[in-house]
Amino acid sequence: MFDRTAAPCGVDWETREEQGGGNDTATGGGGGEDEIRAALDEFTGTATQRLDGTEASVTELRTRMDAIERVLRRPGAGGGGQEQRNAGPAPETRAFEAFVRRGREQMTADEVRSLRVSDDTNGGVLAPAEFIPELQRNVVLFSPIRAIANVRGIGAGSAILPRRTGGMTAAWTGDTEERQETTVSFGAAEYPVAELTAYVDVPNSLLEDSAFDIGALLAFEFGEEFGAKEGAAFVSGNGVKKPMGYMSDASLGSTKSGDAAKVTSDGLIDLFYALPTPYRTNAVWTMNSTTTATVRKLKDGTGNYLWQDAFSANTPPTILGRPVVEAPHMPSVAGGACPIAFGDFMQGYRIFDRVPLSLLRDPFTMAHKGMTRFHGRRRVGGGVGKAEAIRKLIIQA
Repeated sequence: MFDRTAAPCGVDWETREEQGGGNDTATGGGGGEDEIRAALDEFTGTATQRLDGTEASVTELRTRMDAIERVLRRPGAGGGGQEQRNAGPAPETRAFEAFVRRGREQMTADEVRSLRVSDDTNGGVLAPAEFIPELQRNVVLFSPIRAIANVRGIGAGSAILPRRTGGMTAAWTGDTEERQETTVSFGAAEYPVAELTAYVDVPNSLLEDSAFDIGALLAFEFGEEFGAKEGAAFVSGNGVKKPMGYMSDASLGSTKSGDAAKVTSDGLIDLFYALPTPYRTNAVWTMNSTTTATVRKLKDGTGNYLWQDAFSANTPPTILGRPVVEAPHMPSVAGGACPIAFGDFMQGYRIFDRVPLSLLRDPFTMAHKGMTRFHGRRRVGGGVGKAEAIRKLIIQA
């Protein structure tokens, strides 16, 4: 037991305790620092453990994603979940294919409801959206004017567009003079829609073969038939039960070739600069293959060919810097003929699609030959929009 009365050197222990001095206080202060260091060590260890756990989770997640990606890259594997893989084509597309292969009588109620039925008196089924683009590509293949003209869809039997028939009457005016009235007159241009029909007979054996793409067959067959007919009408149609072709429109201007029997280089240059400048920027040449062979041999005054071949597969050849489109229904070179047209067809010629394709299935007419007949209908209109945007070359001296 410590004896307070025997304090050495006259130390008063009571006074020291009251003042908070002594070894006890010193020892308590050192213990506080140790506690702080211990808490910091504990926090650092816990944070390190958590970071290690997070890194392990990220590594595991990356491993799982890599495994899923490897599975999706396997042949025959589809993306998405089971519902997405089982979705397949749109209901309208599946219903249309069922209609083509089996007919309405053998379709389910859901498939019949998904069919897009034509609203005219002849009935028929409208091809789905997935079918139409393939048809349009085939039509462009056989009707190149579609690729350069202004093509629109309409919902009526004819298209009526406003047309300015008279320009403004501006005049120079002094400061105190009376201003003159500026008037603009407008008219209307009507483009009636004509009907184009065709049918194709398909063997029933092909309809029963699910591996055969019957949609591609019908798209190509109808595209070829419709493209050839409407391509000729867009060029030289007379407007009777067909569109009015730009070569048949009397409002188009013409430039002489410079010779009574052939195309000349000077005639092409004259035609180029006879077209107004605003339309010349986006103008194209149209001619058939026979005329093309003749034009490729023409040279200018310095001996250079007017024809310039394409620099790549995706760019067309040019004459005087403007592209050439081969239109098989253009006239050939002959006295008094107009074998070449030059102009901005996007401004100058309009095409209106009313019904891209309506299909009627007839399983009875050719049943004795084991075939099914498909009647196709297409309603389309066309005509010149701006006559000043297109100009013809006429073979005259």
